[in-house]
Amino acid sequence: MGSETFVEIILAILLPPVGVFLRYGCGVEFWITLLLTILGYIPGIIYAIYVLVG
Repeated sequence: MGSETFVEIILAILLPPVGVFLRYGCGVEFWITLLLTILGYIPGIIYAIYVLVG
């Protein structure tokens, strides 16, 4: 786990769509994270961390 991944995970906890955007751009993962964050902050965080770590 490099320092880049660490920063992405910190951003994924604070602002989930931003953390995913840094790695995937405006791909499907970003839009799913954005939707989950709008519907509920915690599901957005969980999905963002899942996408970044997995």
